[in-house]
Amino acid sequence: MPATTARQRTAPRPNGRRHPAPAAAAAADEDATAAPPLTAVTAGREPLQLLTPDGKPVPHPHLTPERDPAALRRMYRDMVLTRAFDAEATALQRQGELGLWTPLAGQEAAQIGSAHALRPDDFVFPSYREHGVAWCRGVDPVSLVSIFRGVTHGGWDPAAHNFHLYTLVVGAHPLHATGYAMGVARDGADSAVIAYFGDGASSQGDVAEAFTFAAVNQAPVVFFCQNNQWAISVPAERQSRVPLYQRAQGYGFPGVRVDGNDVLAVQAVTRAALERARSGRGPVLIEAFTYRMGAHTTSDDPTRYRMQAELAEWQAKDPVQRLRRHLERLDAADAAFFTATEEDGRELARSVRTAVRTMPDPEPSVMFEHIHAAGHRQVDAERAWFAAYQDGFAPEEDEDR
Repeated sequence: MPATTARQRTAPRPNGRRHPAPAAAAAADEDATAAPPLTAVTAGREPLQLLTPDGKPVPHPHLTPERDPAALRRMYRDMVLTRAFDAEATALQRQGELGLWTPLAGQEAAQIGSAHALRPDDFVFPSYREHGVAWCRGVDPVSLVSIFRGVTHGGWDPAAHNFHLYTLVVGAHPLHATGYAMGVARDGADSAVIAYFGDGASSQGDVAEAFTFAAVNQAPVVFFCQNNQWAISVPAERQSRVPLYQRAQGYGFPGVRVDGNDVLAVQAVTRAALERARSGRGPVLIEAFTYRMGAHTTSDDPTRYRMQAELAEWQAKDPVQRLRRHLERLDAADAAFFTATEEDGRELARSVRTAVRTMPDPEPSVMFEHIHAAGHRQVDAERAWFAAYQDGFAPEEDEDR
């Protein structure tokens, strides 16, 4: 069999730069000198773990967890503040201040750990629950909740934070992330893209198409699936016959299952995947095995489809408490730090509440504006119908009498 030439071992990028072809990329992962060899960390169905639920380190032959005390404290603080913000937003929705909210409780490690692995020039494509990632990317929490209140021009500038607007269409944005990553490769930029989605979205056809395009084009994208065990009321085992991370094998790129409640493992695995993507060796699928502690959205009642015993089992694996125990074990934080962090969380919640309650109420008639460049008789007719519909309601002051 003829020897493989250098030209055969690499495939050209659209801009003329070269990256390893799929077979060469796989060989590089198997090479003991590759850093880190992702195929080596994917063995077995048990999630990769660097920290036990009681905060004890778990050694790993290829991955090194974060050891800097200051960095560990920053991650803990981000997790606590994200949880406080999430709890306050949930309360605001229950009190009628927000139209909807998508709680993240229980998924703090998956989000904060992966966000801390990103570089400023990496680009993020979130779904609709990545409040922790948004926080780490510098998105103002008030801007974030504004889209759930429905105010005009709510949201943020994606270019200012390299963080795209939330995508409410389930599973649509991995295609956008893949296309963006292909553009990054074409430009020759030394950055990567990450797309967040859930186990439910993994069943969508758009996600499969994104995997195909990313693999064929060796796009520098990391697919980060937060498997929180429930796609609304559908359990994960009703969606796939194999662990979700194994789906990557069929597309020709690595998949890794990581303990999504272990912030150190998530950070290490995500960092390795991003480094692989930036080096031109193509995509990686990360399955963060975690749990949604609350409702899918505030319109959902999880007590109708899951057992209290299951919830209690996962509460014992609380990601915030896990990192706290680790900090205490290392003597890397004292009681004053934990107290101050909790107070920072309460202050963040208070500031968000104040800002939300001073926002103007959304004006429903605005939905008819900015649809067409010029007027349209169908829109005019719908606007008139809606105005008549609203006029049919008694003023609020009359209803209270």
